[in-house]
Amino acid sequence: MSSYNEPEYCYPAINNSCIKSSRSPVVHTVLYVFVIAFVIITMCGNLLVIISITHFKQLHHPTNILICSLAVVDFLVGFIIMPYSMVRTIESCWYYGDRVCKMHSTFNLMFCLSSVFHLCFIAADRYYAVCDPLHYYTKITFSTVIVFITISWTVPFMFAFGIVTSEVTFDGIRDYAASITCIGMCLMLFNKLWSVLISIIAVVLPATVMISIYSNIFVVARRHAQVICSRSEDTKKNKSHVSSKSQTKAAKTLGIVMGVFIICWLPCFVAVMLFSFLNYSIPAVLYDVSAWFAYFNSGFNPIIYSFFYPWFRKAVYTILSGKIFSLGSSRISLFLENH
Repeated sequence: MSSYNEPEYCYPAINNSCIKSSRSPVVHTVLYVFVIAFVIITMCGNLLVIISITHFKQLHHPTNILICSLAVVDFLVGFIIMPYSMVRTIESCWYYGDRVCKMHSTFNLMFCLSSVFHLCFIAADRYYAVCDPLHYYTKITFSTVIVFITISWTVPFMFAFGIVTSEVTFDGIRDYAASITCIGMCLMLFNKLWSVLISIIAVVLPATVMISIYSNIFVVARRHAQVICSRSEDTKKNKSHVSSKSQTKAAKTLGIVMGVFIICWLPCFVAVMLFSFLNYSIPAVLYDVSAWFAYFNSGFNPIIYSFFYPWFRKAVYTILSGKIFSLGSSRISLFLENH
């Protein structure tokens, strides 16, 4: 039996094996319970969003289709990414081989970029809904949304697959990377150029675009509200005012989703840049914490929907109470409209 101060290795029989974490069994158990609970919440929450939007016909409109596709991305983060990352973080070891490591890194980067694309297209959708409502239904059709979704999945996949398989991010640091890696490590390293490019592509540029769009949306929405309120309050104009408020509230909710994404993912990309510019000397625990902070974004979105979207709360109640099996489609529609 090894002494207390003797390190334990991921692969004791292999030279150059990584050292396992030295946490106590109690801490190990608590971490696993906490992370597994969050993985389940992430998967179930996003699955409820997917079922709600796909099942109830009255929820089939362009914005919700984009939200559903984003929920699929978040569900896959919980299903594919989080379980492997959980073991890697808690054990400080990667037990699944280099091939699975590359696949994990590919999908990790892909899902991040896919979320960015979805949020940008959702921002564009909200822009036309609030700022150009007369042409919204002619410009943002279901065919347009299908194109948005196709781009949001294929472009990130090709970009992430190309980067990981070509190992272009290792250019100029291959020898140094080999000297600091060990057997049982799965970490996608970036040289200085690519750490900056990825941060700009995934966070800085889309955040700038989305903040600009939502700022314009709120300015236009406020102007519309002021004009409507200054006019006579006949029934038709009151309905227009309600519609304007509804569109503004939807834009505000999706703006919060965008803000949460930036808050969650920004530390991860800052850590990536610091990691490369400080010769990969920052503590691994900080890198892991920033990565999990990014993963938390996938679990937060359904929580945001539950707070700000009445239709989501009603749909979840219908699903969890079993009414989805006992009511016909028309009766379910009536139930959602009247509750």
